Amino acid sequence: MIFRKRELTGYAFISPWLLGFAVFTAGPFLASVYLSFTRYDIVSAPVWIGAANYKHLFHDDPLFWRSLWITFKYALVALPVGMLAGVALALLLNLELGGISVYRTVFYIPSIVPVVATTAIFMWILNPQIGLVNALLERLGIAGPSWIMDTKWAFWSLVFMSLWGVGGSMIIYLAGLKDIPATLYEAALIDGASAWQRTRHVTLPMLTPVIFFNLIMGVIGSFQYFTQAYIMTQGGPEDSTLFYALYLFNRAWRYLDMGYASAMAWILFIIVVGLTIIIFRSHHRWVHYGD
Repeated sequence: MIFRKRELTGYAFISPWLLGFAVFTAGPFLASVYLSFTRYDIVSAPVWIGAANYKHLFHDDPLFWRSLWITFKYALVALPVGMLAGVALALLLNLELGGISVYRTVFYIPSIVPVVATTAIFMWILNPQIGLVNALLERLGIAGPSWIMDTKWAFWSLVFMSLWGVGGSMIIYLAGLKDIPATLYEAALIDGASAWQRTRHVTLPMLTPVIFFNLIMGVIGSFQYFTQAYIMTQGGPEDSTLFYALYLFNRAWRYLDMGYASAMAWILFIIVVGLTIIIFRSHHRWVHYGD
């Protein structure tokens, strides 16, 4: 009886969160399943149309495939580059040098700057007329491109900008490096291992659990990429930066096609879950937990 009372007291304390989860997360999540099979414009009641939204997506909507490809390409390019940069920075900042804490702070600060502020700064940096990048290139005698205004460079400009916030993953890698037992390095030194061999055979294998975590979070984040493209390019020029999440937003709030957007959201959900499962099933081949 006492245990039952304590149990009810516990549920009473967490009831505000449970209520919020049911109303603002679980409720909309389940409602979107139904809405994906309807034609719904917010103003009028949903009209059941079956799988018409999904059929139109796969057969009659070239922007769906284009936005999906752009998002996949971003995940295939920006995610590995960002992870490599994060690991490399962490290895450098793990060195015991004077003033190293200052450098760690400098490289971490950009990751906590609000995304909107960062995007506004890069709109100036990449401005073809008055931007900092083209000004530096001009000093070297190089005519800089139009960056976000050029179909050939807009996508790569966003990839370049993604490196600005690499300090967020860098600090996680750094924490992982600090957790590697010093005895492993001592044993490697006794065996005559060089710095590169210690990095390859000790550091990187022991860092794979952290890499695995950042890979999962990076995949999810890449497929939700929205804010930077929305502020800087609105999907242009010529849909060269029309990411999936941005196209979903346009269908939902620009065209008020909520049923269609719900179908897109569920396809995105299935893709992300599928990729996450693939990574989880393969992790035992390359992730080492030190045991």
